[in-house]
Amino acid sequence: MMNRRTFTNSMLSAIPAAGLLGTTAFAQNLRNITFVQPSPSAINSFPVNVAIGEGYFKEEGLNVTVEAINGSGAVLQALSAGQAQFGRPGPGPLIAARSRGVDAVHIYNVAARSNFGVTVREGSDIQGIEGLRGKVIGTGTADGAEVGFARNVMSSAGMAAGEDFEFLTVGDGGPATAAFLNGEIDAYSASTADTAILNQRGMPVRDITPSEFGRFFGNGIATMGDIIRDDRALVEGWSRAFARGHAFALDDSNRETTLAHLATANPQEGEDKEFQSALFDAVRSKTIPTDMTNGLGWYPAEVWQEWEDALVAGGEISGPLEDLSVAWTNEFAAIGNAAIGG
Repeated sequence: MMNRRTFTNSMLSAIPAAGLLGTTAFAQNLRNITFVQPSPSAINSFPVNVAIGEGYFKEEGLNVTVEAINGSGAVLQALSAGQAQFGRPGPGPLIAARSRGVDAVHIYNVAARSNFGVTVREGSDIQGIEGLRGKVIGTGTADGAEVGFARNVMSSAGMAAGEDFEFLTVGDGGPATAAFLNGEIDAYSASTADTAILNQRGMPVRDITPSEFGRFFGNGIATMGDIIRDDRALVEGWSRAFARGHAFALDDSNRETTLAHLATANPQEGEDKEFQSALFDAVRSKTIPTDMTNGLGWYPAEVWQEWEDALVAGGEISGPLEDLSVAWTNEFAAIGNAAIGG
């Protein structure tokens, strides 16, 4: 149904600094900015597309171009190269990037509840993650958030990639379906969207992830530290518009308008109205915090620590960051919540 667009390092170096595609202003006095997402799905980034459709970004003086690239690693590359101002990477890849000196910062917790799961075919004999010892787990990308999530899950059972199980990058959608059918993979680390697509393609899967991993939030909005320091007004304006788009889409009275905005952003995704609606429900539910005390987009510090601990245990980073707290901030979520009266 959907294929990710590959975005290589060579492409990054060839693109002018003005934007991923040399964006042209659609209206005078609007500042052109680029948002990069790790898959083509408009639904996975629904607050952005709703904020565009409702004109919230324009009210902040911003003209936003959305670009789909290949996974969280590529999103962070685009941000660090100055080719985009905002993106939606996973927390694991962001921590790993910071361990390499990339000053990326998460500013809004979009997938407040885990939007990943380790899945197997519906008829598989595998009933839990222990059953994956010696098996192959497929992933959509080599360095996306789904990889870090699966590492965390497997390390909780004392299993390490390359020793007790293997990862195999197979892509998403059709390629993932084919990998299951061909016996290349025994399980698949899938996002909410990936699972819906597999089921829709006639490849029913079930989630075997232990329930305690539901606390591991997923992809969120990130920008670079220098943008926060040197262009704070941009980050504040983005945050207000984004939060308003998020709140609009959570209101059931706006459902039809929201789905229309998402179909405009990704017409292919909007062709099957029933599937679009079901996928939106699944993705939207993951963005609502279990505790709304602090409103939308809020990050729990203790789960950031759990993410880092899991990355260290899994060997994805050599040791803890010097200061994990600088990898994320709640100040802009607070600004966004103020804009929606939260």
